[in-house]
Order: sequence, then structure tokens, then C-alpha cells
Amino acid sequence: MLDITPIAGALGAEVRGMDLGETLTSDDVLKLRKLLNEYEVIFFRDQDISPASQKALALCFGPLQTHPAYATVDGFEEITILESTPEKPSKIEAWHSDMTFRQHPPLGTVLKAVITPPKGGDTLWSSMTAAYEGLSFPMQQMLEGLDAVHDFAHGFRESLAEPGGRERLAEAVATNPPVKHPIIRTHPETGKKVVFVNSLFTTHIEGLRKDESQAILAFLFQHIQTAEFTCRFSWQPHSIAIWDNRSTQHKPVNDYFPAHRRMERITIDGDKPY
Repeated sequence: MLDITPIAGALGAEVRGMDLGETLTSDDVLKLRKLLNEYEVIFFRDQDISPASQKALALCFGPLQTHPAYATVDGFEEITILESTPEKPSKIEAWHSDMTFRQHPPLGTVLKAVITPPKGGDTLWSSMTAAYEGLSFPMQQMLEGLDAVHDFAHGFRESLAEPGGRERLAEAVATNPPVKHPIIRTHPETGKKVVFVNSLFTTHIEGLRKDESQAILAFLFQHIQTAEFTCRFSWQPHSIAIWDNRSTQHKPVNDYFPAHRRMERITIDGDKPY
């Protein structure tokens, strides 16, 4: 019997009563998908699972993606290492959906905490379903007819500006040219409409003047941070979060420097937004 505890009004729930290190049955997978569609991000505690088990868990949702810019766990090219140390602190601080610079952005993400700081280092999530529903009807109508451009190079501009960064990421830039996605996408499983632009990767809205594009995006980037759309999770070692990348954005809270934090992430392949 699963114990489900919602943690905020718009999204997020802690799930107890499932060992993610075990082989999941088809009924288990169906329950996880249902929970993900309902809560958009689900959390598990005390899940000391191996990289192989994390990969098997993610495969329950679909094929896996790799990431062009991060180191990976030995023997598991799909598991990227997100690590912040005193010598190399994390650079990502903006609200974002993972890898929207791809034609097929991820369906979702499975993130495991390996090393957590003694305090701080939480992650925030925001429901893009709630963000869409929080727009006025005229604004919804206007946005539904527009597309926006997402760009890998824009999201990793700080890394590209580092000494040797452009050479290190040259292949990633070449193989990930800017792509176009609708500003309002339809969730392929729930049928709900969601906001699908983010401040990390979205550069501009097609067909608008620069000042018009900047004004609308600035409004949306602020709108998605509305407190009532969000939840917050405090990590412990062996905590796992699974979130729907199609209908959420997230933001790490980098308030723990110079403490060490290491997370291991798998992204699940998605479809082309429509």
C-alpha cells in the first residue's frame, strides 16, 4: 500500500511504500505514471539504489537521453553527474525545463541525491499547468498562436565563456542548433495545456519585434515563479525525485557554498511538443 503525502497545493507529493531498487511490476509502473500525471513531481526517501537500478527505473517510462555537456557515471553514459564543489561551484541558477533545446525535450527526469550539504541545497519546482491556468483568457488565446526558440548555446553561455569552453562544447553546439517549440504545449497524456518557455534556454518569440518578444517572455518568466504554483524539496542522501519535464520547471537553490553537493540524473526521452 502506497502512502501519498501532497506537499503543496499546485504540485508535488512524497511517496512511501515502494522500493525503487527492486524490479518494478507493470502495476507499479502504472501507479508511478498516474502519480506523475497527478502531482507532476514525486519524491522518495531512503532509496539507496545502484546506478543500474536507477537506469532500470527510468527505462520504465521510456528510452533514455544523454547530455552533451556533463560528466557521466562510469559505465552509465545516461547518468549525468551534477556536482558542486568549492573549486567548481554550480552555475545553473535559473528556472528551467531540462534540455528544451532538443527537438524532443525529455518526458521526465529521475534525480538521485548522493551527497547533500549539511544545510541548504533545496530544489524548487513550479507547475506549468497551474501557470497556464493562472493566465487570463485573452493572454492564453494570444500565446497559443506563438512559437519560441530554444538554444543550447544560450543556456550554456557561461560555460562557453570559460577558457577552453567553446572548444570543449563545440560538438554539443554543432549538434544542437536552435529549435522552435510552441509557447503553450499540450500534455500528451493528460491533455492539459502548459506554459513551455524557460529563462535558461528560450531566446525569443518568432514573428514578434525584439521589444515585444522580450516583454512577453519577461512577464512569463516572472509569472511561472508565482509562489502558489510551486513546491520545495529538501534533499537527504538517497532521496529521489521523479518529475514531468513537460509540465514543470525547476530551480536549484544554491545557498550552500562551499559545501559539496552531488546529484546523479537520468532524463527520459520525450516527444515533439505540440
